[in-house]
Amino acid sequence: MKKILLVEDDPFLIDIYSTRLKKSGFKLEIADNGGEALKKIRKRNAANFGKKKKKNLWPDVLILDIVLAGIDGWQVLQEIKKDEKLKDLKIIVFTNLGQKEEVEKGLRLGATKYLVKAHYTPSELVEEIEKIIK
Repeated sequence: MKKILLVEDDPFLIDIYSTRLKKSGFKLEIADNGGEALKKIRKRNAANFGKKKKKNLWPDVLILDIVLAGIDGWQVLQEIKKDEKLKDLKIIVFTNLGQKEEVEKGLRLGATKYLVKAHYTPSELVEEIEKIIK
């Protein structure tokens, strides 16, 4: 079962996307802010990398909103990509910020994909995740 960490602060969107992701067979965890997301990722991966044999990164895919209270999505993306142990984590930026400059920034900072929420249904998001995982 593939693992997803959804970083989203809107309870309505959390409900919609978590329902669809779980229905599609993903194991899902939620973080409603950037600080919580980084804490979860670092804690889980510290256990993985503490052993002699390197294990897979946790989660398989991070779905990251940009507009978050406190530590925003840009900062989360930068922190993950500068960490040698985490830099290969697959990250889908999933936000309503859709200006060309923002999309370019997300990809330049290391996002695997940059998706504008308004352009994707929950089912289409699942399709994009499946493309990345394969």
